[in-house]
Order: sequence, then C-alpha cells, then structure tokens
Amino acid sequence: MGENGKVVTMSHETPATDRPLTTALTEAAATSGRAPSVHNTQPWRWKVLPDALELRMVRDPQLAATDPDARLTVLSCGAGLHHARVALAAEGWTALVERLPDPKQPELLARLTGFRHTGADPDAMRLVQCMQVRHTDRRPVSDEPVPAPALDEIAKATDAEGGRLQVLRSDQVMELAAAAAQAAVVAAAEPELREELAYWTSRAGPGTGLPPEVLPEQAARTTVPGRDFGRPGTLPVGPGHDRAAVYAILWNTDDEPDNWLRAGEALSAAWLAATRLGLSVVPLSGVVEVEGTRQTLRGLLAGLGFPYLALRLGIADLTHAGPPHTPRLPTGQVVDTSALRGEAA
Repeated sequence: MGENGKVVTMSHETPATDRPLTTALTEAAATSGRAPSVHNTQPWRWKVLPDALELRMVRDPQLAATDPDARLTVLSCGAGLHHARVALAAEGWTALVERLPDPKQPELLARLTGFRHTGADPDAMRLVQCMQVRHTDRRPVSDEPVPAPALDEIAKATDAEGGRLQVLRSDQVMELAAAAAQAAVVAAAEPELREELAYWTSRAGPGTGLPPEVLPEQAARTTVPGRDFGRPGTLPVGPGHDRAAVYAILWNTDDEPDNWLRAGEALSAAWLAATRLGLSVVPLSGVVEVEGTRQTLRGLLAGLGFPYLALRLGIADLTHAGPPHTPRLPTGQVVDTSALRGEAA
C-alpha cells in the first residue's frame, strides 16, 4: 500500500505464544513511538517491568506557552497508549489498563497489568500496519468527497475509546475558520508562542520536531487556515483546496487529565481507522491552544462538552508526492528496560 492509499489486505506473522511477555511489552512500547504528538514532541516514556508496563509523560519546557495545562501533552501520550495497546493485541495479549493510578505521581499516566494471552487479533494486526504508514499531510485534499460510511466508522472507533466526534455543518466550518484565523492572530502577537514554534520547527537535534519537508512551502488555499509555522517549509502544496474536506471536533463532557488521556486514545483509534480507509487526517491544535477560540469551539458543541482538537479529514491528492514521516526518537530513549535485570526483552 502507498502512504496515502487504502489498506486493503495485510499480512502478519502469527505471534509465537512461547515468546516472553517482556518481549511483547518492549516491542509494544517501541511501536507506540509511531503515534502522533503535539509538534512531534513524543512526550511519552515507558518502563517495562516483569509483569507490567508503565507510561509516564515528560513535560517539555519548550511547550510552557503552547500547552500550559499539559492538555495536549497528555492527549499525545494517550495516542501512544492506544498504539501500545493495539500492538499488544496484535501479538495476542490483553491487559488491564489503570489510568492515572497514583495521585502522588501525576506524570504516571497509565499502568498496564493483568496480561493474558488470548490469541492474535486480526483487526489489531491490520491497525499495526496502518501505524507504519500513518502520517500528517498538510497539503490540500483532493476533490473526492469523503464517504458517509467512512465517517461513521471513524466515529465508532472514536466512541469505542471514550471520545466523541462531532462532524461540523458548513456554517459551523465557517465559524471554525474564523476561530482558527483569530487564534493565528493571537499566536503571532505572543513572543513566547512564536519562540516555541520556532524551536520545534528548527530542531538541531535528531528525533523530534517538524522538519521543513513536512511543512508547506506556502499557505494552502483552504477554508479553514492551517497553522502559520512562522517560516516556510519545502512541501509543495499544489493547486488544490479543501472544498471536499470534512471538519470535526474531538470532544467529551469533562475536561480533566483522565479525559485528555482518553481523548488521545480516541484520536489514535480514529486516525488509524481513517488510514485504513484511505483518508488523510490533519489535527488543528492551534485553535484549542488559545482560550478564547477554544471557547468558540465549545459554542459549536452547544456548551455540552469540551473540545480537545479540531480535525480535517479528506482524501489526499495522489497526483503529488506526499510528505515524509516525521523523525522519531531512538527506542532506547523512550523505553526503559532496566528493571528486567537480565530477562529476555
């Protein structure tokens, strides 16, 4: 399958039941590194124990202005948590998930325990394949409309992970566009926000951040403006528009760390479902990073819940080459196996 094509058939070796659990845990933690994260910060850190897997977040000081409450950081870790859970299911393992298990350790977001080998899940195996091709394509989408059944399937994947997805009507898309434009004005006037964005788009070190190859060389012609990264990238945007795109809000009824974590799991599930169906997904986090425009999105939800992200869904334009994958941190930097003390991992 090409990067933007529809996943039709998959192959995967049957997991060996005699492989140590710690091997599966280590590999699942490594696989989670493919998950999306705010500015590609990859804020998850995993610890592999003989009979457990722990997820912690790392709050980067270079997100203090962008994400002061750690909402997007926790959400990003939730996406990594879902990736790891799916990878385990593909290897035949089910687990109990304790979210925020220790109030005295707010950075400890989840602990997976109670593992049972129940046989490989074919659907999970397909989603692991989707993880390998999933990426963010900020180019305008094609003029091909998004099929309604595909939206239904993505919404079901979101619901299954405790999130909600509201597809916006055309008039609501115009409100989203105005909010995104206003958020961009606010961000441009805030030196701290500009400095953080410049940091993540000009990283000297390997593994994180947004290289120029994934950023548009010029602003795309879209109804809802994308983020102004403060500098042009090298990704050709082409002549397209977003007339056929669908915009949606990922939300839920509460706004606490547990909800943010589950929202990340729901985002991962929705994005992997979209990838399997051949759809492009672009998260629009800029509009929720500004308090005023986040409240505008609450209005689009009729005040019934709290928005975590706006999303653009569409069918990518296959006539032009898409962007490469963003870089990833080395596994050894995000997965700690020191507690195994010589066990196979």
